[in-house]
Amino acid sequence: MKIGIIGVGATKFGELWRYGIKDLLAESQLLALEDAGLSERDIDMIVTGNMCSSTFSGQSHLGSMASEILNINVPSIRVEAACASGSVAIRQGIHAINSGEADIVMVNGVEKMTDVQTRQATTGLMGAGDEEWEGTQGLTFCGLYAMMARAYMHKYSLTREQLALVSVKNHKHATLNPIAHFHNEITVDQVINSSIIADPLTLLDCSPITDGSASIILASEEVAKKCEKPVWIIGSGQANDTLSLHARKSLTEITATTQAVQRALLQAKIGIDKVDVTEVHDCFSIAEVMAIEDLGLIPRGEAGKIMEEGQTYFDGKIPINSCGGLKACGHPIGATGIKQAWEIVKQLRGEAGKRQVKGAQIGLTHNVGGTGSTVVVHVFSR
Repeated sequence: MKIGIIGVGATKFGELWRYGIKDLLAESQLLALEDAGLSERDIDMIVTGNMCSSTFSGQSHLGSMASEILNINVPSIRVEAACASGSVAIRQGIHAINSGEADIVMVNGVEKMTDVQTRQATTGLMGAGDEEWEGTQGLTFCGLYAMMARAYMHKYSLTREQLALVSVKNHKHATLNPIAHFHNEITVDQVINSSIIADPLTLLDCSPITDGSASIILASEEVAKKCEKPVWIIGSGQANDTLSLHARKSLTEITATTQAVQRALLQAKIGIDKVDVTEVHDCFSIAEVMAIEDLGLIPRGEAGKIMEEGQTYFDGKIPINSCGGLKACGHPIGATGIKQAWEIVKQLRGEAGKRQVKGAQIGLTHNVGGTGSTVVVHVFSR
C-alpha cells in the first residue's frame, strides 16, 4: 500500500527564545492542517517524535500535548529514537495506516533546545550513545564523529579542505531556505579556522543547537488520491546497530544505513540511481561524506572528489541537503526527520523556490540516531 503525504508544515528553525515547546508544536500542526485543507476532526491518530523534552523543557507526555493543542481525543503518542525520532515517528504512522487502525495520521517532530546551557544540551544528547562505555569516559558526539573523520581521512585520503566543502555547500543552500537557522554563506577557510571542537572537527563542521517543529499528515492511498497534490511514500526501511561506536567493525561506514536503504529501495522497487534529491543526516560534516557513500549514491572513497566538483549542490548531478541540512537549516533533534520529509515534499511539488531541484520526481531521506545505532530511510515519489 502506498502512503500519501497530504499536508506539511514547519516553524522557523533557530534560537526561538520567545517560544516554548508547546508553541512550536502548535504552529507546525496548524500549518500542516492548513496545507492539507483539513479540519483537526479529520485526524485519526497523532505520533510525535522527540528525544529530550523532559530534560530540556521539563515536559514529558507530548502525546497528550499534541492532541490537546487540536482539542481532539484521538490516540496520540510520543516516540523516541535519538536523532532519528522524527523518522521513526513516520514509520509508526505508516504502520497505523497499513494496519487499518487509521486513515489519516498527523506526524510531528519537535525539540526546544536553547533554554538550557550548552553543557546540559551536550549531556542530554549523549544519552543517544553508550553511557557506560562512552558517556562516563567524557566522550561527546563531536568526539565520536571526530574519530570517524580521522579514520575516513586516513583510509581514503580525504583532505581537510574537501571535508569543509560540506559545510560551505549546506550554508549556501540554507540562504535559499526561509525557515533555516542560518542565512550566511561561509568559506573553506572559515570552516577550517573556526574553533576546534574535536580535532579535526571545528565549530563550523558541527550542526547547531536549534529550536523547531515540523509536521506532516499521512493518509491512506484511498484518501490521498482525493487530495490535490499528494506526495507518496513508496519505501520505508529501518536498521539498527550497536549502541557504542567501539563495538562496530568499521569506523568509516555506517552499516545500518546500507541495510536501511536496501530495505526502503526494495519496497519502492527502484534503484538508488532513480533518486533525484536526497536529504542526509549531516550532524557533522563527516556524516554527510559517509552517508552519500553508504547510501550507494557514489562509490566509496570518492566523496572528496564529488564535493570538489560541486556535484552535491541543488543544481548539481547529485543534489544533497537542498534545505541546508542539519548543519545550516538546524538540528532540533526530534524535528529533523520530519523536516527532511517536509523538504522532499516541497521539492517534489515544485515549491522549493530558489533551491528547487529541476524536474525532481523521486526523493529520499536519511535520518540517523547516535553514531549509526538507528537509521531510517524513506523514499518518496510524486
